[in-house]
Amino acid sequence: MNAINRLAAVISIASLMPLSTHAAGNGTVEVLHWWTSGGEAAAVETLKKQVESDGFTWKDNAVAGGGGAAAMTVLKSRAVAGNPPAAAQIKGPDIQEWGALGLLTELDEVSEANHWDTLLPPKVAEIMKYDGHYVAVPVNIHRVNWLWINPQALAKAGATVPTTLDELFVTADKLKAAGFQPLAHGGQPWQDSTVFESLALSILGPKGYHAAFVDLDEKTLTGPDMIKVFETLKRLAGYMDANRAGRDWNIAAAEVINGRAGMQIMGDWAKSEWTAAGKVAGKDYQCVAFPGTQGSFTYNIDSLAMFKLKDPDDIKAQNDLAKVALEPSFQTVFNQNKGSLPVRQDMDMSAFDACTQASAKDFKEAEKGEGLQPSMAHNMSSSLAVQGAIFDVVTHFLNHPDADPAMTAKQLNSAIKSAR
Repeated sequence: MNAINRLAAVISIASLMPLSTHAAGNGTVEVLHWWTSGGEAAAVETLKKQVESDGFTWKDNAVAGGGGAAAMTVLKSRAVAGNPPAAAQIKGPDIQEWGALGLLTELDEVSEANHWDTLLPPKVAEIMKYDGHYVAVPVNIHRVNWLWINPQALAKAGATVPTTLDELFVTADKLKAAGFQPLAHGGQPWQDSTVFESLALSILGPKGYHAAFVDLDEKTLTGPDMIKVFETLKRLAGYMDANRAGRDWNIAAAEVINGRAGMQIMGDWAKSEWTAAGKVAGKDYQCVAFPGTQGSFTYNIDSLAMFKLKDPDDIKAQNDLAKVALEPSFQTVFNQNKGSLPVRQDMDMSAFDACTQASAKDFKEAEKGEGLQPSMAHNMSSSLAVQGAIFDVVTHFLNHPDADPAMTAKQLNSAIKSAR
């Protein structure tokens, strides 16, 4: 029995217990999330202020750590106790799993009144629905396959912005020779797999990436190109800080911002740290597609799934949150702070910086073909069990320099089979 089935069994008992209610006032919306870094906290504050300005009470439940793993542990315990929050940051396939448990509320009234089917890209709308009904509201679209660069560090090292994997290693060598840490990285499983999936996209291409991480195709997972991915990952690890274990992503980003490191492989939420530091895109830092992934876009969509409530006032607050999350004013301020792309298709992008404008253009181009792919490392392509299996294999490989790439590819396939 997998984790979600075990949770379903416990919830079937817990469902006999009443959900918590809020007694009075204009309604409270409790939001469980993991937006806790500097830029992320500023972003979520804009949502809180808007909900409060509409006369409702915001109850913040921020759980830091683990790329959301810690928050999911809290959410499962709350769900088992029959006391879920009004909204929780849930992504990708997890929305479908929570929907199957019967705990999510249908947002038909607010989605129809605000024309969500017209506002949202078809791929995004599909992810937000369960059994044909919206049960979650997206707040942004993150691009994962970014490379962040300190141009001053590259200039001092006599290096250039890389566009291919070969160029990436040339740039890294020059940075290292000039006394910079070539690649800032935090040694946490989700960060390890963020690097891994960008390498996989570069080497396998979007079709191969999809076969590996969406279709979970054995031939692709164990084939020569996947072995090459692990070989390249081992080489890339040589340019990372040896003391990276346990480091948070924003601490690694600070290494690049402060000029101690030259580059970071991270999703566009990294831009929120540059923005919080008062840096200007295109001047103080550069953002480029990870070498070899130009034309492709691995997406990570932040969304708030809405849980069933009983108190009418709290339901009004919940609906207000869902409505506000897609309004242009919030979409602009939130995504400017978060570093991400607005999820609405009708947004004026002139208010956004060069990185976000490039992201919007690349999203539309990738959407036309096969370049738009769900991020494995960020809960968008598979179940949490499969993702966890991949994390374990990738992080073990990075922490064991003598690990064999060919054997690791076989281990990856075996681990995924066991987790399915």
